[in-house]
Amino acid sequence: MSKQEGMGSIIGESGVTFRVWAPHADQVFVMGDFSDWKEEQFPMESEGEGFWAVHVKEASPGDQYKFFIINGEQRLSRNDPYARKVTHSMGNSVVYNPFEDWQDHGFDIAPFNQLVIYELHIGTFNREGRNEGEVGTFYSAVEKLDYLRDLGINAIELMPVMEFPGDKSWGYNPSYPFSVETAYGGPEGLKHFIYEAHNRGIAVILDVVYNHFGPSDTDLWQFDGWNENDYGGIYFYNDERAKTPWGDNRPDFGRKEVRNYIRDNALMWLHAYQCDGLRLDATAMIRFLGYEEPHDRTMLEEGYSFLQDLNAEIRAKFPGKLLIAEDLKVDAVVTAPISKNGLGFHAQWGLGFADYVKKVLLEVDDQHRNLQLIVESLFFSFNNDVFQRVIFTESHDEVANGSSRLPEEIDPGNADGEYAKKKSTLGAITLLTSAGIPMIFQGQEFMTHGFFSDSNALNWQNQKQNHGISQLYRDLIWMRSGRYEDLVGLTGHDIETLHFNQDNLVLAFTRTHFDFRDRPVIVILNFSSNEYHAYQIGIPFDSELAVKFNSGWKGYDEDFSDTTLVGVQIEGAFEGKDHSIKVDLPAFGGVILVRI
Repeated sequence: MSKQEGMGSIIGESGVTFRVWAPHADQVFVMGDFSDWKEEQFPMESEGEGFWAVHVKEASPGDQYKFFIINGEQRLSRNDPYARKVTHSMGNSVVYNPFEDWQDHGFDIAPFNQLVIYELHIGTFNREGRNEGEVGTFYSAVEKLDYLRDLGINAIELMPVMEFPGDKSWGYNPSYPFSVETAYGGPEGLKHFIYEAHNRGIAVILDVVYNHFGPSDTDLWQFDGWNENDYGGIYFYNDERAKTPWGDNRPDFGRKEVRNYIRDNALMWLHAYQCDGLRLDATAMIRFLGYEEPHDRTMLEEGYSFLQDLNAEIRAKFPGKLLIAEDLKVDAVVTAPISKNGLGFHAQWGLGFADYVKKVLLEVDDQHRNLQLIVESLFFSFNNDVFQRVIFTESHDEVANGSSRLPEEIDPGNADGEYAKKKSTLGAITLLTSAGIPMIFQGQEFMTHGFFSDSNALNWQNQKQNHGISQLYRDLIWMRSGRYEDLVGLTGHDIETLHFNQDNLVLAFTRTHFDFRDRPVIVILNFSSNEYHAYQIGIPFDSELAVKFNSGWKGYDEDFSDTTLVGVQIEGAFEGKDHSIKVDLPAFGGVILVRI
């Protein structure tokens, strides 16, 4: 078997072949259950270019193992960098084939313009019925998949599930990138979760961390005993390029073996586990050197070209998969075509959207609320493609690190009150009618407050208490995700302002799909504390309109104003438009209208 045919433990018809990259080793052995953990029973042969391999007929699936490396006077016991399974982050590697019992799910992610993403943290998402201190698992998360399907969600974004130290973490400190967190249920649990999600029509996008490894519980650090300047050795830069906000642990994107290591990891999630896309964490830390100064854009050419090569290969092999960058530099090059020297991601997290919308919602006084920020949020796009950005008002970063959930920030200490309900749901209406790929964070749809922590489980009692608010989200999500013909405009690129009144804090706009121009969707948002009756807005067409959504409906919450709308009649010319409408608008609310 050549080194190109596989790394780590490769299960054969009789025994297991082990292969590892340790270019500075004098000798390498594999030890494990099959050797009674004798260190030097199975010596590995050098294949050249730093690769070592041996076939052990005594080894079998499920065996625990490690590599024993001799480098001069150093005697090193190391876990397999390619371990597809570990006992835990401080334990042993396990012989495991992620393709065992593999069957093609035959699943395709929804068109990108119809996606509504639900960001989810396995450890906290569902702990109902678990003992105190236990974390959520893939299996407990499956128990809520019917709920997410009924909510209208068609894509889940999992926060990182690579093996990390301990049982509780956000996941952005990967110890063993090829292993699945043991406390969550390991690789078997992840495969079960994805299979069950696909059965319900829900895609799974995995958050992966390639800008740094560790910083703790990782045998990648000085793996074969070599380093320069006391840095991380063969998998890392060994000079100032190693520095990241999380330690001196930036991978060496200039080494082909390291590039292949990360590339193999990405392809594993997409093929073996059948993930429907990847969200790459902090890609600016891959393509730029600077991190202490946010405006430092010293290019790391090796990282830039690595991202291009990775995305080009994924696009060629998995044309239906979604590639998202968390770049946070608001840079169109991230989603520009590789043929034009872009990075080739399909979409990137839209940093400005949350900032602008939250700034408007958190303003206490109407007179200081700047409606122009909402317009700028609505009309921003990368490369003239509105679906090249993922937009949100809550994400794991937005609701922690000194910040809280949106209802808590709107009205601290009274996050379940009328004021917080109205304003936060206005944020939801803005989000789910804006141009982009909308995403909500777990529990956002039932007014979860406080802040996100990997120690605090999501309180599902809030869903029962705020079932009306959850219904509001459900109605918006189903309308946004392309399920209704008369609302196809919400999946289109075209957006046009109909009405902008800073004094009244009312904004109206249309969303239109280029292929269905006869079906525009009219969205009217009231960012004022005032309720308006017979509010007049000019429109460019003469057609009867139907009310598809009205946030003032008391069915969503008893505190809401119950500005009931059944139909809307066309009036005469107004504000330079040939026609107009008059509508009742709830305070801090919105309505959605379609042509009949």
